[in-house]
Amino acid sequence: MPDACFSDGDPIVLVVLGYVVVVVAVLGGYALTGGHMGALYQPAELIIIGGAAVGAFISSNSGKAIKATMKAMPSLLKGSKYKKELYLDVMALLYVLLSKARREGILFLEKEIADPASSSVFSQYPRILADAKMMEFLTDYLRMMVNGNMNAFEIEALMDHEIETVRHEAEIPAHALSRVGDGLPAFGIVAAVMGVVHALASADLPPAELGALIANAMVGTFLGILLAYGFVSPLASRVEHQVSESIKMYECIKVTLLASLNGYAPLVAVEFGRKVLYSTVRPSFLELDDHVREVKSLT
Repeated sequence: MPDACFSDGDPIVLVVLGYVVVVVAVLGGYALTGGHMGALYQPAELIIIGGAAVGAFISSNSGKAIKATMKAMPSLLKGSKYKKELYLDVMALLYVLLSKARREGILFLEKEIADPASSSVFSQYPRILADAKMMEFLTDYLRMMVNGNMNAFEIEALMDHEIETVRHEAEIPAHALSRVGDGLPAFGIVAAVMGVVHALASADLPPAELGALIANAMVGTFLGILLAYGFVSPLASRVEHQVSESIKMYECIKVTLLASLNGYAPLVAVEFGRKVLYSTVRPSFLELDDHVREVKSLT
């Protein structure tokens, strides 16, 4: 299969491909056993399962959690923005800020973070400026470094608490989807039981018709399990992967700033940040060195 199908830039391909494999494998295996596809078409049971799942989702989450989940859904079909190029930009930005702070004094940072949009340094990195949460994290801790009232250990502890809060908040959609996935098999059983009740209430029908009603009822259990583990739970896993990628950016910034606070030169500090990145997006030492040298020549 072409490698392009599995690139980070084509998540919609991965989602659709995964769903197609699930459907083809399940229905294909069913067809091979001689099963009739028409028996699986039970819109009433889909309404029971889907409606119950949506109702449980609404009643078990706050308005903020529902809004966050709805907001997260479109992002599941978009490519990740956390690529090597963005990490190189972040580390280059940190290098410039820390280098100039060493040469021109710590008050240089105060001027830059006062209005990042009009800053001569930040304005060169529009992709970073566009990420409001990351900018808030970066400028807040640069401001603490400027104030000089906290040591590296105190700042590290505070960073850890904030990153944990960011992670917890970002994982809310994943937890919400996971709970829906966990509940779908049970709702499938509910639909099946209701179908069986209907079948038993029609016990005076001929055996062939009664058997068809019971078979149709059992489809509810099948649909609940298939929707849970074949469709909804994989989406929860995708959200968790996206959260892990976003948290790595915060950890990269954290490690770089702490290395600088502990007295390491800017070039060494950004190397600390490089080391915490995932291997799939981590630039090599030479790539980072070349990128930093290019930035140095422009500043």
